[in-house]
Amino acid sequence: MENSIRATRADDGSVTVTVLGEVDFANSDMVARGIHDAITDWSPAAVRVDLRDATFIDSTGLGALIEGYRTAEARGVTFEVVNPSDTFRRVLSVTGLADLFGLIHDDRDEEPSRASGV
Repeated sequence: MENSIRATRADDGSVTVTVLGEVDFANSDMVARGIHDAITDWSPAAVRVDLRDATFIDSTGLGALIEGYRTAEARGVTFEVVNPSDTFRRVLSVTGLADLFGLIHDDRDEEPSRASGV
């Protein structure tokens, strides 16, 4: 199975976890573990989950984001979701996760997102 995430650390010590492709029942545990490991291994002040390259995320993918948020909160790490598609942004808003996760923003250069909703 192809790795569904990529974690990178910036010069300022923050970590970006990029979600790749589809996140569903088959790999949501890998995504949750990747976010958890990035936080526990690097102890960043902030972690960003970048959804720019996510093409689909189902309810188990939402669960993976929630697990990542809980890990960050338990360690005092700021948790942000960045670059969600418009559809996914609506899903996060309707489910109340946008409020839970706090700041959800785009940092892309007007590039259209390919992600589809739940």
